[in-house]
Amino acid sequence: MSTALSSQPRVVIIGAGFAGLAVAKALGDKPVQVTVLDRTNHHLFQPLLYQVATAGLSPANIAQPVRGILRQYKNIEVLMADVTGFDLEKKLVLAGERSVPFDYLIVATGARHSYFGHPEWEQFAPGLKTLEDALDIRRRLLLAFEKAEVTSDPVERERLMTFVIVGAGPTGVEMAGAISEIARETMLRDFRHIDPREARIILLDAADRVLPVFDAELSRKAEEQLRHLKVTVQLGVSVQDINAEGVSTKDSFIHARTVIWAAGNAASPLVKSLPGTFDRAGRIQITEALNLPDAPCIYVIGDTALSLGKDNKPLPGVSPVALQQGAHAARNILAQIEGKPLKPFAYWNRGSMATIGRHRAVADVNFAKFSGTLAWLAWVFIHLVFLMDFRNRLSVFLIWVWSYFTRDQGARLITGKK
Repeated sequence: MSTALSSQPRVVIIGAGFAGLAVAKALGDKPVQVTVLDRTNHHLFQPLLYQVATAGLSPANIAQPVRGILRQYKNIEVLMADVTGFDLEKKLVLAGERSVPFDYLIVATGARHSYFGHPEWEQFAPGLKTLEDALDIRRRLLLAFEKAEVTSDPVERERLMTFVIVGAGPTGVEMAGAISEIARETMLRDFRHIDPREARIILLDAADRVLPVFDAELSRKAEEQLRHLKVTVQLGVSVQDINAEGVSTKDSFIHARTVIWAAGNAASPLVKSLPGTFDRAGRIQITEALNLPDAPCIYVIGDTALSLGKDNKPLPGVSPVALQQGAHAARNILAQIEGKPLKPFAYWNRGSMATIGRHRAVADVNFAKFSGTLAWLAWVFIHLVFLMDFRNRLSVFLIWVWSYFTRDQGARLITGKK
């Protein structure tokens, strides 16, 4: 089955994340025919995914149907399909029995968590990239407290109430802080046989400081805020093994029934079907114009691409990079169609933020570095602004206001297999 042919240039976008949608919006109502392919029907606001995993928000608060986002553009069609490969000679995207022709191709398929050669760890330590991941982690977290409430074995209770997060980057730090707050504040009066404040939250990383991509002073302040939340921070510790009983390090074994992986990413394996050079994370090398050296009609952007910044270091896999790359790729495609020269991509780094809990965050916005309440308020504002839909902005704002004053997390629902 093939899509209908068009007299206009055909642009196919694989992936409806930040990068893919940025391209689609920039090409909306332009003289091109655009097809967006994604294996799900929704766009996910990943920066708030950890709040779904820790029962702060519901999935609908941070996801929106792709068709709803793009329905105003008459030149864009959206297809829910799982892309399996390419026929580059015929310029076709292959998705099961469907083949989608293209003149220009955008690959923005994102990344998954990497276990550094130990895929068997995933069943014991899920990562956090999709709504399914978040709901699985939420189920594991809440079930641990429920099981601790009914067990009469103090050793087993201690294991159930020990939570290990591997990786002290932004995701790991945010998860650790959120778990501590839900245990010590939200569920404080919910149980009769356990005291949730006795939960142990352990944050592990092989690096010598938390949030290593931040300024050293901000990293120090972030660690202080984590310790204030009673999070045990263990740095310079590498994981040797993870199983159903817990986490093994070089010097000890941590007994824990719940382990969360936030230590590494790998590009979508689909990109391996393209011609090029790859790094250890599976990202493909692209030109300054964001296309492939040997296939200039194919662009790779977002977490899937190895794109270098002004310091000649790979750009981070964050939403601002994806958004800027998406808009730039669209401009270059329109330039190609018109026979104009392509322009190199230059990332404008507006800064970085990470939240740790109520009134706790760190921010580096180039002209200033700050932490605490001011950084937390800035984080709240920025994330509300970048939510795709006004309805989501309003609902998340009201939920956060309610949680702020009541210290209640309303999405504490256990779903799925127990």
